[in-house]
Amino acid sequence: MRSSTKNIIVIASVAVLLVLWEVAALCIGSENVMPGPWATLVATIKLFGQKNFVLVVFSTILRGIVSFVIAVVLGVALGIVAGLHEGFDAFMKPWIVVMRSTPVVAFVLLALIWFSRSTAVFIGVLTMFPIIFTNIVAGIRNVDVKLIEMARFYKVRRRSVIRNVYVPSIAPFMVSGISSAVGIGWRAIIVGEVLSQPRYGIGGSLQLAQMQMNVEVLIAWTIIAVLLGALFEKIIRLIENVTVKRHI
Repeated sequence: MRSSTKNIIVIASVAVLLVLWEVAALCIGSENVMPGPWATLVATIKLFGQKNFVLVVFSTILRGIVSFVIAVVLGVALGIVAGLHEGFDAFMKPWIVVMRSTPVVAFVLLALIWFSRSTAVFIGVLTMFPIIFTNIVAGIRNVDVKLIEMARFYKVRRRSVIRNVYVPSIAPFMVSGISSAVGIGWRAIIVGEVLSQPRYGIGGSLQLAQMQMNVEVLIAWTIIAVLLGALFEKIIRLIENVTVKRHI
């Protein structure tokens, strides 16, 4: 399918969504319960003019970056060890199962007791780490054993083997894992903010709008969170495409 055709379909889909939204708002007949698209757009624009808007958004992004860096460092380091050593992989499996199976809300409630204001970062790491770890292990296992044996036979330097054999095999898995982790982790971080109520953060602003029954602002902050999440995923996808093409 052509890119132009896809764009038209996307625009049509958004248009249908807006129409359904407007119809639902008209049927309910109360902007305090269901504001229409126009009222929400106005509320969103007003948010950009608020004094603390940049600080609120920056605080959430900073928590996301900190969580992301910690998750990537741990995920890549432990994933490489697990990929090379089956014993360590078996040791890590119960941990990964617990992290992936436990509801995020349960971790959030525990983190509120353990970490208080750092809850969002903790939740972000717990959410992203298993995805990155699993993909790194899969990337290591994807390495062609024959190439490794050939490199050993010809006594190729370890640095050269890592750069020319391991990295090309791991890179697509790592970037793909990071892409998935960013989308899920971003939502988890905002959930953590909603419950931990930091002074500045999109999640805290969502909770405040809900407490004040300000549905327009609640939806406006949601839209901003969605747009930021989509932006980050788009950036990761671009990096993924470049990485995959470079190693094909």
